[in-house]
Amino acid sequence: MNELLNEEQVLQLIHNIRNQKVMLDSNLAEMYGVQTKALNQSLKRNPDRFPLDFMFQLSEEEWQNLKSQNVTSSWGGQRTPPYVFTEQGAAMLS
Repeated sequence: MNELLNEEQVLQLIHNIRNQKVMLDSNLAEMYGVQTKALNQSLKRNPDRFPLDFMFQLSEEEWQNLKSQNVTSSWGGQRTPPYVFTEQGAAMLS
């Protein structure tokens, strides 16, 4: 995602989980040009900046359901369910 994404491409990265529109940590990390690992480490160092209404970690069941919805997966063998960010959380990351 080195080039700018158009609106349609960004909309394809938004998922509806727990009645909230969210984006995966890996997608946001790529958009911001950082590694997912670095993004998640910053979350752990600054937990007060990301309350539950800004981000949460998917349950194993939610993660499996999300992966099964995407036929061409690029999840890369992630071992733990990802964090997802609401609009406010994505803005806080920037």
